[in-house]
Amino acid sequence: MTSHSKGQAAIIRTARGLTITGTRITLYDVMDYVTAQYPPKFIQGLFDLTQEQIDAALSYIETHRADVEAEYQQVLHETEELRQYYKEQNRERVARSAAKPPKPGTETAWEKLQAAKAKRESRV
Repeated sequence: MTSHSKGQAAIIRTARGLTITGTRITLYDVMDYVTAQYPPKFIQGLFDLTQEQIDAALSYIETHRADVEAEYQQVLHETEELRQYYKEQNRERVARSAAKPPKPGTETAWEKLQAAKAKRESRV
């Protein structure tokens, strides 16, 4: 793994995958922004990382690009499978909820919400 100046690993493997030491941020989180070509300073600020942490993450990604990319693709695939699973599991619940009338006193807000939804759907 990549090393800190104090001899500790900067990138470790946890149950969540490759993780920046001292955080819950995985390299797959960082990869979302690397693949979208966000600048390192933006990624650093987004995740509130130190300069050493972002440097270690980007260095590790660059050095082990093929392996990290393969794991990242697997994470994306599993995420999509979970999204589809829960979408299907909740389809009936969402339909029941959408069919309920608005609570008394929320009619105006409900009308605004429906108008915004119709406007958004007309753009698609």
